[in-house]
Amino acid sequence: MIFFSASPASLAWLALVPALALVIDRSLGEPAARWHPVVWMGRYLAWAGARVAPPADLPEAGRAPVFWRGAAAWCLGALAVTTLAFGLQTGVLRLPDWAGALLLALLLKPLLAWALLHDEVLAVEQALARSLADGRAQLARLVSRDVSALSEAEVRESAIESLAENLNDSLVAPLLWFMLLGLPGAALFRFANTADAMWGYRGARSLAGVARDWTWAGRWAARADDVLAWLPARITAVLLVALGVLRDWRQLPTQARRTPSPNGGWPMAAMALALGVRLGKPGVYRLNETGRSPQPADLLRACALGSRVAIAATLLTCAALLAGAAPW
Repeated sequence: MIFFSASPASLAWLALVPALALVIDRSLGEPAARWHPVVWMGRYLAWAGARVAPPADLPEAGRAPVFWRGAAAWCLGALAVTTLAFGLQTGVLRLPDWAGALLLALLLKPLLAWALLHDEVLAVEQALARSLADGRAQLARLVSRDVSALSEAEVRESAIESLAENLNDSLVAPLLWFMLLGLPGAALFRFANTADAMWGYRGARSLAGVARDWTWAGRWAARADDVLAWLPARITAVLLVALGVLRDWRQLPTQARRTPSPNGGWPMAAMALALGVRLGKPGVYRLNETGRSPQPADLLRACALGSRVAIAATLLTCAALLAGAAPW
């Protein structure tokens, strides 16, 4: 430890930080956009992206210059994010243990978004109860795919997939990187994940009303997210399998590899197997094909299982910190 002493009392306060952050997440929700660090990351990425990704209607630019412009812009943003997080952590952990733990939890909370994800997914089922059109509109808040032609079952499939994948991105991975590297680690992961969401595309995607080619400009961002999410995605899958009381877990690796993503398939496949339902993206992949079509109760079960995983991941992080396992 750099700032906290190794005394049992100090470790106990530090170990409370993830649990306090989860409680704050559930009780207070997301901070206003003007104070939200992930919103700031998104603004930087939008500004930088407009300068590194060439317009899609222009002749293809040189691959190497575009790739390295994207890599440099990503590294500059990551350096700024981690430096700011390190400075804040340094100041906070010089305070008395109880005050440092509380303020560190307040700083960690915006890098977690489990409560928002849980409620948005539940809202999909509530919207479907009104009409298919309302369900599609609510789902569009969660996913980037075209929802206009999805059936009621496909809307549920997409919502459950989003819950499983973002359970890792919005909670398990930030907690793991917080345990390993403190607040800078959690901030770095959320920056990488946000960059991948905005830049990590193969082909054209609109940014600020202009279609831009991300094939090379976003490649560094996509690979960085793959690396940082590799271990947490598999931990998320293991927790889903364990808490979903899945006996035949041997199907998981085969199912997980059916998706184009090297990481997203793990929590999605684990959720599909734990619930006994089919999941998939039309024309791209299918998970647990022998499962049944998701019903209204399955989306509620997915949220309940996700909540158990969120609590378990938080408690495991607390235990690791209490044991002094954090290298920072």
